[in-house]
Amino acid sequence: MIKVGIVGGTGYTGIELLRILAGHPAVRLTAITSRGEAGTKVSDMFPSLRRRVDLKFVTPEDAALASCDVVFFATPNGIAMKQAAALVADGVRVIDLAADFRLRDVAEWEKWYGMTHAAPELVAEAVYGLPEINREQIRKARVLANPGCYPTAVQLGFWPLIEAGIVERGHLIADAKSGVSGAGRKAEVSMLYSEVTDSFKAYGVAGHRHLPEIRQGLSRMADGAEIGLTFVPHLTPMVRGIHATLYARLTRDIDGKGLQDLFESRFAGETFVDVMPAGSHPETRSVRASNMCRMAVHRPQGGDTVVVLSVIDNLVKGAAGQAVQNMNIMFGEEESLGLGGVPVSP
Repeated sequence: MIKVGIVGGTGYTGIELLRILAGHPAVRLTAITSRGEAGTKVSDMFPSLRRRVDLKFVTPEDAALASCDVVFFATPNGIAMKQAAALVADGVRVIDLAADFRLRDVAEWEKWYGMTHAAPELVAEAVYGLPEINREQIRKARVLANPGCYPTAVQLGFWPLIEAGIVERGHLIADAKSGVSGAGRKAEVSMLYSEVTDSFKAYGVAGHRHLPEIRQGLSRMADGAEIGLTFVPHLTPMVRGIHATLYARLTRDIDGKGLQDLFESRFAGETFVDVMPAGSHPETRSVRASNMCRMAVHRPQGGDTVVVLSVIDNLVKGAAGQAVQNMNIMFGEEESLGLGGVPVSP
């Protein structure tokens, strides 16, 4: 059994980790931390986990994290980097669901996240956990940077086009929408029901923290070539889901069937990427509570622009589910173990 600890078990990604891991046949939950809720039974705070999780929240100091095989950090940015080195030294593998180890350029990270990085030496060895692209590196990782939700949907959608070298790399556009849970579990006026319902808005147009992460990933796909990306996120009045509409200008004449074949070939055999039939329009509800990314590729009016539609659940494939997928790879388990749930509908 894989002994698992979770640091930060009361946020949305922490709750989702608990939900998934509680049903994972190869996992034993060992410790779940929360400073504010220490001593409280997990199932008292989250009744959905009654008869599934019997542990109480403990403070990080009281948690036996060093005895775990792997520790997930479902914490705000800046927490994992302060604790990861000690855990790694004890032989514990670390999976960070925040952004502490996602960017290879430490100075760039400090610019976007507004703090000094506490463990730059670990950034160099951290593996970026997008399984469809970095599977072999993930197997050996001691520190794993779980991708952000927007970056997961955007990178998977652009990947076949960039790898094939058939689009202009300097003129990519990602128009992406997220459910409110993407902002985290916190009391904030802008996230109140009466503030977000019946409304729709863009934000972070001048620059969003996920922009350098996406550009970095796309550049790797292009063998280090520079990427020009316009990324505009939007807040939608729904709880879960990411919908990324991606635009790229073709540099080679390839018809709709050729694009469809390209995507189907690239993701053939991938358990958690579903390329839908030509002409499809994937919906966020078709992936709700699942680790699936569904996508469709279009060439409108036979023009020179290709449009990719990519949808995920931001809390699962965009966070906790992908983290468990990475854990499975790291420990030699079947990649889909514990992640076989069918999406919830309606």
